[in-house]
Amino acid sequence: MRLVVVTGMSGGGKSTAMKMLEDMGFYCVDNLPVPLIPTFVELVAEPNTEIEKVALGLDVRSDRSFDYISEALDQVRDAGYSYEILFMNASDNVLVRRYKETRRVHPVDGSGSIEHSIQKERTILQETMHQADYVIDTSNLLTRELKEELDRIFLRNEAYNSLMVNIVSFGFKNGIPLDADMVFDVRFLPNPFYIEELKHKTGNDKEVYDYVMGFEEAGAFLERLVDMVRFLIPNYVKEGKYRLVIAIGCTGGQHRSVTLANALYQELSDKGEYGLSLSHRDAKK
Repeated sequence: MRLVVVTGMSGGGKSTAMKMLEDMGFYCVDNLPVPLIPTFVELVAEPNTEIEKVALGLDVRSDRSFDYISEALDQVRDAGYSYEILFMNASDNVLVRRYKETRRVHPVDGSGSIEHSIQKERTILQETMHQADYVIDTSNLLTRELKEELDRIFLRNEAYNSLMVNIVSFGFKNGIPLDADMVFDVRFLPNPFYIEELKHKTGNDKEVYDYVMGFEEAGAFLERLVDMVRFLIPNYVKEGKYRLVIAIGCTGGQHRSVTLANALYQELSDKGEYGLSLSHRDAKK
């Protein structure tokens, strides 16, 4: 029997992951009372149950240490049952936004500010995240990208990409993305905004893409950027980094930055030990 424990930050995508695992044929149980965990695993592991895959959702519902859950899982392992831990994560500002959109009360110290509750939960779950077999950061993941990552790990049993690389384009006039690890400015390139037939298009349109990449400087910049990122990625993986956000900006975030973000995504799409996502923050503004 394959047992997957799904946990992580509240708002990180645990419920969505559980639904996707259920679609993959996992028998899913969410928020089972902790004392029942060892007994539950023993029951579903019996040969006559015909249950081969189980996903057990666990999260923090109070300010107590997560040790009481770890102790229950230790009992499971001591009884001879192995399990994997899937940790769903997201950046603080994304978690804050998600909670404000849903207007839900945070399960950890909900009487305080959302920011304080998130920091408290992150402290409680810090050790669990370090022990997790898989850590997926959903900050910039589309639903289909999350499904693809879970399919790859739990359905196709392919190697796990410990690092998620998020490429995001943006406009400096709207501010630099707060979660950016690396920021690159492509305002040195000619601006398609001043060409009437390109003004109302974006780097997602072939005409704009071809115009921007038609300059020798754009190709030289991309070549050097790809070399640097490919050098950094395996070193980030080795150091245990889970998420790398590469932000590429121009004035408005519609033409040059979108073009170079698309080009970088294409160059990095031959995935190695990393996952890859692409988003355009200001392309529609």
